[in-house]
Amino acid sequence: MDRRQPMKSQYSNATLLRPALMSVIVVAILITCQALAQDGSPANNPTANPRLQPTDSDATEKPGGIPTDPLGIANAMGRPFTAAFILASVIGVWSVIERLVMLRRRRVIPRAFVDRFLMHLRAGRMDRAEAISICQQNESPMADVFMHGVRKWGRPSVEVEQAVLDGGERQVSQLRKGLRVLNGVSTLSPLIGLLGTVVGMIRSFNDIATAGAMGQTETLANGIALALLTTAVGLLIAIPAMAAYLYLAGRVDSIVTEMDGLGQELVNLISAEALRDRAIIVPTNTSPDPGGSRERKTVS
Repeated sequence: MDRRQPMKSQYSNATLLRPALMSVIVVAILITCQALAQDGSPANNPTANPRLQPTDSDATEKPGGIPTDPLGIANAMGRPFTAAFILASVIGVWSVIERLVMLRRRRVIPRAFVDRFLMHLRAGRMDRAEAISICQQNESPMADVFMHGVRKWGRPSVEVEQAVLDGGERQVSQLRKGLRVLNGVSTLSPLIGLLGTVVGMIRSFNDIATAGAMGQTETLANGIALALLTTAVGLLIAIPAMAAYLYLAGRVDSIVTEMDGLGQELVNLISAEALRDRAIIVPTNTSPDPGGSRERKTVS
């Protein structure tokens, strides 16, 4: 009876988290920007002391300065930069969570399946067809690597090892796929911030040239605010993204090393040389004649 089952998509579990995750990410970005930009000193917080609250005349005379609230930061940066940073943040956080889910060791290398599979091979209780069927029923990347090697059952060890390496390369590419996106976020976010810095400086110098505002700092506030805020937000996104990339890259390397060791163990069990070395001699009759015939039986 054929026990093959269709392979499920490896991203089915991660897709279920997408709607709720997007909302949480946007709220977290706005809260983080506010926490980093806000100055908690009483002198800069007029609501802490009613006597320090500005009057209507003070509000018209005193310049606003660099905004500290999320909406003010977004307005100071402008829609293009705000949209770019929000998009980069969403992509970065989503990539981190998706890779943390997909790189769980028990999903990539299910220990129960691997131990049971290798135990049956060592005991000779599994043939080629049954091994392929079991690997196809399992959804893990390690089962896919095993299946590439099992298809070369009984072939020379060089062929079996090459098949295992080919299957492993495909799985490593899948494991590293999300890391490229995360690396792109950590690289592009500071560049977007640098672009905002240049645009802000251009705006400030243009105000000086057109309005003669060298001594009027409030006239230059918009350009300076754009330059500082875009740089800060770009670094705020890039630093955690780079840290997450380094952590996940190390986890992938650890998993790949373990997969390579298990693949080599499979080669030592099903290659032609391994099967020949495991062959045993059993008697074919019970005659006391020491010259009785014997046959060689291969345990497979």
